[in-house]
Amino acid sequence: MQIQGHTALVTGAASGLGEATARELARLGAKVAILDRNLEQAERVAAALNAEHGPGRALACECDITDTASVTAALARAQAGLGDARILMNVAGIGSAKRIVQRDGSAAPLEDFTRVVQVNLIGAYNVSRLFAAACAQLAPLEGGERGVMLFTASVAAFDGQVGQQAYSASKGGLVGMTLPMARDLAQHGIRVCTIAPGLFATPLMQELPESVQQTLAASIPFPQRLGKPEEFAQLASQVVTNGHLNGEVIRLDGALRMAPR
Repeated sequence: MQIQGHTALVTGAASGLGEATARELARLGAKVAILDRNLEQAERVAAALNAEHGPGRALACECDITDTASVTAALARAQAGLGDARILMNVAGIGSAKRIVQRDGSAAPLEDFTRVVQVNLIGAYNVSRLFAAACAQLAPLEGGERGVMLFTASVAAFDGQVGQQAYSASKGGLVGMTLPMARDLAQHGIRVCTIAPGLFATPLMQELPESVQQTLAASIPFPQRLGKPEEFAQLASQVVTNGHLNGEVIRLDGALRMAPR
């Protein structure tokens, strides 16, 4: 499926990997809905894309992916402003690191595990089911394709570190959901893939001391540096344009395999 002229929804698009993905899609000719809880930041990104690519190219939509009413309203706003969406990039997510047994001997709070799974896994599914139901009603394109959906997992889905039980479980859920969802939506001509990024130079990563960032970069076999958000965005866009990519999870990590800690 070509990107030019189609509408894309990008969750978590106000910063980091989501923002890079929104920028790349807009550069390639898509109209992009910037979905994020941070409306002020989303409006900043949308304004920048409209200034660079022309008015009407991007639209900020406040969206809490765990709240169905919020997602429904955001999708309706995107449809009214940009047209029917055929591309969904699920990038929004949160992190967590808590050992099961805390330093004081107490058990890790269940609320932390629940919150991470609720956002990273259930939230992504929530947006995807609503997108898929709308996309399935669209007229098919050449070859019978109607749309493309992408999830953002993590290498932690495969080799999570100490304390990453919640994060790894949520990202592992996305990995496990990819193939059955692709099979489920095949009848509607909607492809589903997942990218599992490694260590990337996101705003959250850049908050760490430079020495820590260098140590993390040194753990990557090659290239021995943090991934660039633009590299994630490039791969995400290639998933859209390569019509035979479906039901696949792609590691984007420079051959990194995470150590236990």
